[in-house]
Amino acid sequence: MEKQLKFNEPWILQRADPYVYRHTDGTYYFTASVPEYDRIVLREADCIADLETAEEVTIWKKHESGPMSEHIWAPELHYVQGKWYIYFAGGEKEDIWKIRPYVLECEGQNPTRDHWRELGKMQRADEDEFSFEAFSLDATVFEDAGNYYYVWAEKVGVGKQISNLYIAQMESAHKLRTVQVLLTTPDYDWERVGFWVNEGPGVIKHDGKIFLTYSASDTGVAYCVGMLTAESGSDLLDPLSWKKERYPVLRTDESKGIYGPGHNSFTRDEAGNDIMVYHARTEAKIEGNPLYNPNRHAHLMQVRWDADGRPVFSYE
Repeated sequence: MEKQLKFNEPWILQRADPYVYRHTDGTYYFTASVPEYDRIVLREADCIADLETAEEVTIWKKHESGPMSEHIWAPELHYVQGKWYIYFAGGEKEDIWKIRPYVLECEGQNPTRDHWRELGKMQRADEDEFSFEAFSLDATVFEDAGNYYYVWAEKVGVGKQISNLYIAQMESAHKLRTVQVLLTTPDYDWERVGFWVNEGPGVIKHDGKIFLTYSASDTGVAYCVGMLTAESGSDLLDPLSWKKERYPVLRTDESKGIYGPGHNSFTRDEAGNDIMVYHARTEAKIEGNPLYNPNRHAHLMQVRWDADGRPVFSYE
């Protein structure tokens, strides 16, 4: 008998930045940041519910020093032009905040069992002098109208710095074709709690529209989800193609015991229902530094659609 999905309660414990991918053969894969920030893990199952108890396989471990040796964050698994790739961010033991985006490529068609090789840092376009020069993380990849796009967060400025979201078209799975375009910067008060942050992009399509969610503010109870919308087939490298929501589309709800929801991905269940996969905490008071507190748990939410074809993110 098929397991019932549990919505809006801890699903996979101590797995932040959760990412679920459903392959063309129906297989589901799960990856996420682990509390130790020292490795990349994958789970595989025939249905979403079984990912909760599926064996977790370590497919890559951090280096001892240099690039990719500290703060291994937010891996995502993508299947691009016939091959498996993992996009993730990592720092350096000698400079732990030198966070940059990296790419792994699977040498076979079985991502949990076949060997992964390092392609190194994500490559920017030849004429781009800016991308990945500073703290860069949380890359996602999506396709529209035959083109692949790479969206990521990167910090600019001085002081605490500001984390913006950028987009570029991809030339290959590990190189950009176009110079970065600024998608969104933290404009509103709810994006500026603790730090000025836009990060953690996730993409869902519906009825000819592209909805790009992102996370804002620091990683405590103020963490929340904003959203941009564009028409499929439009010029996605034109910032005016995107409309930004004035208020968050998902935030802390004390009555539900859900604190700091964010860094989500999207998938579909076996029946074709859209599912948001996000992390959240179950306590309002966080012990120690929120970044190193392990209690961000993966949750599931069924996405509903309103009469205008817009996603509704609700804890009900």
